[in-house]
Amino acid sequence: MCKKKFHNRAVCAAAADTLQSRYLIVTSTTKRNWRTPAIILLCGGMALTIALGTRHSFGLYLQPMTADLGWSRQTFSLAIALQNLVYGVAQPFTGMIADKFGTGRVMAGGAVLYALGLVLMAYSTTGWEFGLSAGVIVGIALSCSGFGIVYGVVARAFPVEKRSVALGIASAAGSFGQFAMLPYGQTLINHIGWHHALLVLALTVLVMVPLSAALVEQHRHEPAGPHRQSIPEALREAFGHRGFWLLCTAYTVCGFQIMFISVHFPAYMLDQHMTPETGMMALALIGLFNIFGSYFWGWLGDHYTKKYLLSTLYITRAVAIAVFIALPVTPWAVYVFGAVIGFLWLGTVPLTGGLIAQIFGVRYLSTLTGIAFLFHQVGSFLGIAFGGYLFDATGSYRLMWILTIAMGVVAGLLNWPIDDRQIVRARATA
Repeated sequence: MCKKKFHNRAVCAAAADTLQSRYLIVTSTTKRNWRTPAIILLCGGMALTIALGTRHSFGLYLQPMTADLGWSRQTFSLAIALQNLVYGVAQPFTGMIADKFGTGRVMAGGAVLYALGLVLMAYSTTGWEFGLSAGVIVGIALSCSGFGIVYGVVARAFPVEKRSVALGIASAAGSFGQFAMLPYGQTLINHIGWHHALLVLALTVLVMVPLSAALVEQHRHEPAGPHRQSIPEALREAFGHRGFWLLCTAYTVCGFQIMFISVHFPAYMLDQHMTPETGMMALALIGLFNIFGSYFWGWLGDHYTKKYLLSTLYITRAVAIAVFIALPVTPWAVYVFGAVIGFLWLGTVPLTGGLIAQIFGVRYLSTLTGIAFLFHQVGSFLGIAFGGYLFDATGSYRLMWILTIAMGVVAGLLNWPIDDRQIVRARATA
């Protein structure tokens, strides 16, 4: 009888220990799992809204800063052009750091660096100081908080069947930043002046620090042994894949087209005897319709072949530009063009990121999309530079428009033959 009682007590104690262990596991899991895919997407999207929206507002500071500081417009423009280039060059490296040590840490550090750059911009009195702050520091900060960084963690959080639409939503959030931060920045300048406006922006970008907490990922248990892929191995794999080079080369065209339009379109409007408000409205419509377009193309990427969608998007852009320059320029033609080109504006971003993830997996997605983005930013730099050069040489943007159309067709053809089959390794590393 005593033995039976003792046995029952032991069983009860063991059962209690088991229940307690299960409770601790459930509690621990609950605490760990507050970073749901929806939370990651929400916080990553908000960070993109702030980071990219602030970047798009820098043009508002050109006139007041150059007027107050006695700079030429070239001084201001060169610093922003340098920012684009540094952003692209730094992106692969910050992507590698994010893939290795975590997206949350990189974004938090980038937010602090971004704020520092904005403060130094406010106190710049010479061209080299402005180039260092707005060009180098802010350029590096953007590489820590832009699409390449956020896309990696978002793609890993969502299953493959929902990945493209999630990336499309993240891209739309960046587009919303362009739409929202412009009036925010202009209001600050109007009420407190450009100097204090930059200081307020510095405080604003620090909001990304708490947002970055949601982007801290769980430790990924990767397969051990010879099949565990390192970053150098992932780079060799991508660089040896013909499709990766085709995708990146086409992405150069994306940067070339959108930055040419972003920088030179207002001047083109003045050349066509349009009012400055007409050009501003066209850019606002681009930002607005880009929100819907980014989501739409991301959604299509979950249902149809991404490489064919990219080809369609690039060629549709070329057709839209060709129709626009062939027709008489009227305010309504400009507004329709802004809406159409806005719908096609950054639809390439979720499709390109989704295609890279589809082929190579998501383990080093920030690294590989960072390399692709470098190509994009080289195209951005060339789009700005060639636009100015060809206008100075010919007195017109017509040749540049024709070049932009031709490159769109080439980009469409480059994406078509990409081998988009997932790479099969001995043991999955993604």
